[in-house]
Amino acid sequence: MMARLGRLAGALLCILATPATAGDGCRAVRHDGEGYAVCEVEAGADLRLFQRGADGALLGGFGAVGDALAVEDRRLAFAMNGGMYHPDRSPVGLLVVDGRELAPLVEGPGPGNFGMEPNGVFCVRDDGFAVTTTPDYAAARPECRHATQSGPMLVIDGALHPRFIEGSDSRHVRNGVGVSGDGRTAWLAISDRPVSFHRFARLFRDGLGATDALYLDGKVSRLHAPSLARSDLGWPMGPILGLAVPD
Repeated sequence: MMARLGRLAGALLCILATPATAGDGCRAVRHDGEGYAVCEVEAGADLRLFQRGADGALLGGFGAVGDALAVEDRRLAFAMNGGMYHPDRSPVGLLVVDGRELAPLVEGPGPGNFGMEPNGVFCVRDDGFAVTTTPDYAAARPECRHATQSGPMLVIDGALHPRFIEGSDSRHVRNGVGVSGDGRTAWLAISDRPVSFHRFARLFRDGLGATDALYLDGKVSRLHAPSLARSDLGWPMGPILGLAVPD
C-alpha cells in the first residue's frame, strides 16, 4: 500500500510540475533526471492502431494516417510507432485493428527484446485499456477494439520486469505505453534521449503511476505531437498508435 501511495504521489508531482498541453493531452515530463514526452488519453477516446489505408496500402507515417483520417473529418492529435515490425513493415506479433485480427499472437521465448519474457499486449477496449502479459492474454482472449503485441513488459502489476538491471549501459531512445490500475487512463511516452529499460520502466511506475506498462520499441521510436511542435521524421513504420479527434 505504501509503495502504491508513493507511486501516486510521484505521478501527482509530475503532473503539477508539467501541466498537460491544451488540445492534445501531451506534455513534457522530467523524471529521475531524464526528459520525456508523455501523451495521456482517457477511456472512451478514439485511440486506434493504424497500419493500412482503405486501399490496402501501407500507411507507414504520420502524414498518411492524417490523410486517412481527413476523410472522416478527424485529425491526428498525437501518435507514435505502435509495436515492432519486420523489414516489410508487417507486425512481429499480434495486431488487432477495428476488431479484426490482422496478425496472430506469438507465444514463447524468442530473440531480441520482443522475446524477452514476459512480453505483452496493449488492448484498447470500449470501456478502457489494458496491458497484459502474453500468457494472460492467451488465456483470457479479451475482446479488444485495437491491440498490439510487443516486448518486453516494462511494469507487471506494479513490479519492474525481473530482467532489468539498474545502471545498465544498454541505452536507446525508447517508447512505450502504460495503463492505470483502473484501466481508465493510458500514457504513451517517449524518451528525449537514450535511456535504459530500468529507467524507462520507472517513469511509468514511479512517475506516472502505471500498474502495467509495455515497451513498444527503441532506436526507431518516433512521436507526432503538434502541440509540442514535434513530428519526427524517419523511414516508414509498421503499426502506428494514435488518437483521432474531430477536425
